[in-house]
Amino acid sequence: MTKADIVDRIAEGTGLTKVETKAVVEGFMTTVQQAMEEGERIELRGFGVFEVEHRAPRTGRNPQTNEPVHIEDRYEPVFRPSRQFREDVDETHQADE
Repeated sequence: MTKADIVDRIAEGTGLTKVETKAVVEGFMTTVQQAMEEGERIELRGFGVFEVEHRAPRTGRNPQTNEPVHIEDRYEPVFRPSRQFREDVDETHQADE
């Protein structure tokens, strides 16, 4: 699913125009990114949590040459779905089997 698909679905469900919906979706994405760049934790109850995690430096491996490769420490954006979100997704996929 692309951003355009999300905009289409939200526009159909809300009655907003696609232009208005696109502005809202892009505004949400920009706000989340900026907040995470500032180190903020974003909690959307019933949906999940966006936060930034620190990854320590480590030694990896080049799969082509099998040589060790140093991987620097870094900060990564992480999304953790809520328990209800995970259960709903699991239930839907279990029903499809």
